Amino acid sequence: MNDPYDLKRFVSAQDSGAGEGGTFGQALAELQLGNKAGHWMWFIFPQLAGLGQSPTSRKYAITSLAEARAYLDHEVLGPRLLECALAFSNHAGRTAEEILGGIDARKLHSSMTLFLRAAPGETVFKTVLAQFFDGQPDEATDALLAEQDQD
Repeated sequence: MNDPYDLKRFVSAQDSGAGEGGTFGQALAELQLGNKAGHWMWFIFPQLAGLGQSPTSRKYAITSLAEARAYLDHEVLGPRLLECALAFSNHAGRTAEEILGGIDARKLHSSMTLFLRAAPGETVFKTVLAQFFDGQPDEATDALLAEQDQD
């Protein structure tokens, strides 16, 4: 299969780990409970390149809207992202910080903004932004996308 964006890096990370469903299964269970405990944010809710500075953040960064669209169109990754975003959205009344912690709440904000820009009609991304971020997109993500648009 043609994989110009090396999306298999996400599938490999999500499928690794012990237990039913690997790390993806763990992440989904934590999201359903509303209590993140594991270390999976980078490859479950990826964000745009240029936002995170750690080696792991850079490894799993999405480089463009085209890559974000390819992620959404991927037969494994797209449905998993939507399932995780939906599970997260079921915790209206709590804050993203309560569920994820402050740093990962910011990562979620940027991820939801990126994927909303890649798929404007996908309502779950709008829902997460509305419920947890006052309907506001992540400004840093939008600024980086605007810079890419000018290139």
